[in-house]
Amino acid sequence: MKYEEAREQLINVWGSLGSSWGISATMARVHALLLLSEEPLHTDALIGELQISRGNANMSVRALIEWNLVRRVSVKGERREFFVAEKDLHKVALTIVRERRKREISPLIGALSEIRVDKDDDSPEAADLRKRIREIEAFVKDGDQLLDRIIRMEESKLWHVLSRIMK
Repeated sequence: MKYEEAREQLINVWGSLGSSWGISATMARVHALLLLSEEPLHTDALIGELQISRGNANMSVRALIEWNLVRRVSVKGERREFFVAEKDLHKVALTIVRERRKREISPLIGALSEIRVDKDDDSPEAADLRKRIREIEAFVKDGDQLLDRIIRMEESKLWHVLSRIMK
């Protein structure tokens, strides 16, 4: 496979994985292009390469900046904004875990803590529902604590632990 074809396939595969980590396919494709680029890119380059609208390019870059996966950089002699992606895939993975936790797990914990079955309802169904809510809440909180430990763990320790688990 020629370089351009392989590069395009990788960008498209990365785009299709985007929904798995909570972002749009276009946002993931923009991230892939910036990840693969040796030089900072401006919005026009993203538009041309990916054949997306200016609005979609701008929204994707803004969202990637919010996710801390991309940052703005200055290029000497240029007035346009340029962007670069974090190249360290370990940092990218941890950033995605951190953002997913913030956007999904934390709100879920808050929502679960507000669900309360009326104390006056002593039916077996109500008792079972109370039990299920407690179990779900405990499970989600345990998962949240695990994610917190993973996020705070030193990178070298984390990958050592994960590589031992995968053996």
